[in-house]
Amino acid sequence: MTPLLAPLSAPPTLPGQRPAADPLREQAQALESAFLSEMLGFAGLGKARDSFGGGIGEEQFSSFLRQEQASALVAQGGIGLAESLFQALSRADHAER
Repeated sequence: MTPLLAPLSAPPTLPGQRPAADPLREQAQALESAFLSEMLGFAGLGKARDSFGGGIGEEQFSSFLRQEQASALVAQGGIGLAESLFQALSRADHAER
């Protein structure tokens, strides 16, 4: 007797739910996000203005803003660093096996 339904290889996702992401890709994106955050900081993004600035609070929390802006850049495709890292690490992983 043949089964009516074939077994699934992955659990189904609900509408609006994202499928489980590859941990290697997530780490590559996190690294690209950290890199972009540092580059945005060196470019002067988030520096307190001389006049009408937010004071010491603005200086302390500007790194959080830069990190979120960098994460948003990566979510929109970034500069391609995460994909390059992911491809290189995937090849290295497959070569080891």
